[in-house]
Amino acid sequence: MVVKPKIRGFICTTAHPEGCAENVKRQINFIQSKPKFNCKKNILIIGCSTGYGLASRITCAFGGDSSTLGVMFEHPATSKRTATSGWYNTAAFEKMAMSHNLYAKTINGDAFSQKIKDQVINVIKSDLGKVDMVIYSLAAPRRTMPDSTKVSSVLKTVDKDYTNKTINLNNNTLSKVTIPCANEQEIENTIKVMGGEDWKNWIISLKKADAITDDAITVAYSYVGPEITFPIYAEGTIGMAKNHLLKTANEITNSMGGIKAYISVNKALVTQSSAAIPIVPLYITILYKVMKERGVHEGCIEQMYRLFGEKFGSNLNFDEKGRIRLDDYEMKIDIQQKVLDVWKTINNDNIKELTDIDGYWEEFYKMFGFNFPNIDYDKDVNIEVNVPSID
Repeated sequence: MVVKPKIRGFICTTAHPEGCAENVKRQINFIQSKPKFNCKKNILIIGCSTGYGLASRITCAFGGDSSTLGVMFEHPATSKRTATSGWYNTAAFEKMAMSHNLYAKTINGDAFSQKIKDQVINVIKSDLGKVDMVIYSLAAPRRTMPDSTKVSSVLKTVDKDYTNKTINLNNNTLSKVTIPCANEQEIENTIKVMGGEDWKNWIISLKKADAITDDAITVAYSYVGPEITFPIYAEGTIGMAKNHLLKTANEITNSMGGIKAYISVNKALVTQSSAAIPIVPLYITILYKVMKERGVHEGCIEQMYRLFGEKFGSNLNFDEKGRIRLDDYEMKIDIQQKVLDVWKTINNDNIKELTDIDGYWEEFYKMFGFNFPNIDYDKDVNIEVNVPSID
């Protein structure tokens, strides 16, 4: 099949197997170009197939020689449809890990479910004995609860409606968008999906099964961002969920007998999740231009090397709320001031000049395996790629 990108809204509905493999290879090459570091040896990554979760897995495996067990919720190819990018990413990662004699297995299913938790525990007990690190990088829009009811997260404000500029990703034009205020049920549901409850459930399940070491660490990812995005992010429904995530980190640390839980506040990046949030993509296009001009731009893999290769080495420090800050370059005063200056003056006439819209789209397409210059996108490719550890 000849595979081309098909864009629908803020997602691409196709993925290119060779391009996804190239994306994984480039991240591995970056880690291999860096000094090795001491890392936990048996690592569970919940949400391992794209974005920060994938970068975490690559960093720990190829930078710290760690054995990695991943959990994802991805779809293989059919005769008429490509697999998801996360499926192809995982297939490529496992093959490359195994070629370097690194343990790598992946469980595909609903990470919220007890069934998958039990399946993961069985693999840990059989193959690894115990894990000593759990990375929680789950980004799901909905969750099936134990009683089979389904709850969905919403991208809304909390106190009042909020209107600001946004970018229409279909035609790269600016417009105004109003984000409505959530009701109490929507806030509660968003916390259920995106907060820390499932994270804690994972640690409890692992602890009960004696599948996690007493001195293990666990880390979950968060974001704060600038005042421009506060109403929709830090102070919106997502922010309420992230506050619950931080509260959960403290609960895990204080109640799990030696296991330490951390929150890493990461940089704004083009991911499948961030592309769905109104206002945020426009902010990212401006931020990218400013950070690239100052030589401090990072992608997921650079961020994760800083986290595991440096922060968890000799440079672990926290903000006033006890969080690790990987967004420190993004939040520098001079960078945020420049972003704000651009935000005030940007319009449809100067958008190409004042933003890195091309860089945004470059990263967007590469998430799905497209726009790599060494890949021939006009040739037939085999879309039915197996993940080695999945029958």
